Amino acid sequence: MSKAKAPFHSGFVTLIGRPNAGKSTLTNQLVGEKVAIISDKPQTTRNTIRGIYTDERMQVVLLDTPGVHKPKFKLGERMMNSVNDALAGCDIILYLVDVTESFGAGEEYILSMLQKDAPKTPVFLILNKIDLFKKEQLLPLISFYADKYSFAEIIPLSAFSGENKDSLLEAIYKLLPEGPCYYPPDTVSDLPENMLVAELIREQALRLTTDEVPHSIAVTVSELEERDNGLLYIGANIYVERDSQKGIIIGKQGAMLKKIGAAARWEIEKIFGCRVYLDIRVRAKKDWRNNTGLLDNWLPEE
Repeated sequence: MSKAKAPFHSGFVTLIGRPNAGKSTLTNQLVGEKVAIISDKPQTTRNTIRGIYTDERMQVVLLDTPGVHKPKFKLGERMMNSVNDALAGCDIILYLVDVTESFGAGEEYILSMLQKDAPKTPVFLILNKIDLFKKEQLLPLISFYADKYSFAEIIPLSAFSGENKDSLLEAIYKLLPEGPCYYPPDTVSDLPENMLVAELIREQALRLTTDEVPHSIAVTVSELEERDNGLLYIGANIYVERDSQKGIIIGKQGAMLKKIGAAARWEIEKIFGCRVYLDIRVRAKKDWRNNTGLLDNWLPEE
């Protein structure tokens, strides 16, 4: 007698946490491909990024959200709105904590958000970066957080190395409802191509520039066209808020912009599987982070 096939499960899983908790790294680790940009600069993620994990038993739509912070600009307000939207109606919440950082006001605020906004949604506490943490300190930390909130699961892992990733996926499967495959099985993200390219360029600009610039960087793609010779032509703009920042991005005799372009082109070619011609211009738009019209065009709310 043949064994009955396990029911297929599917649903939406939202990742939240403070800036640099490792949400984008975990999203990429679970998906198995790069769908979210990574930087050591805080507040790298600005929109909710959907990564999609599929195996023979389930499909998980991962909502990687901006780091929870107190907004200082309209951009920050929009980022926090996207966090709240991602929490509404999801099936599971993954609350990521960087175990190398001390508990503070940021974690208190997130816990209060969970108590208020998502009391009925199962919350997994993900204790991230255990590869950088003394193992004997884990049990006291688990006990400390268990007293703060009634978590459905507490899972220590390393988003960087993938340690304990399988335990997380198994726990997700057990709590996801039975449901359909929302996306074709080989889909890893529903991020539009122009937005993905813009994010890859911004990632390299963040990686290569100083602390003076990152929060002031926005990238838009004005053209994305495959030419007859098989070359993918990309026209992009890097926006900053001041001419002094524009000078940093361009660099002496254009050296920094060439570095950013070369690194971004390598990433884009790896993902798209074709040769790329990348034409990047740098422009200054004063106070764009408070300009609702520009934000509507560059970072449309879902």
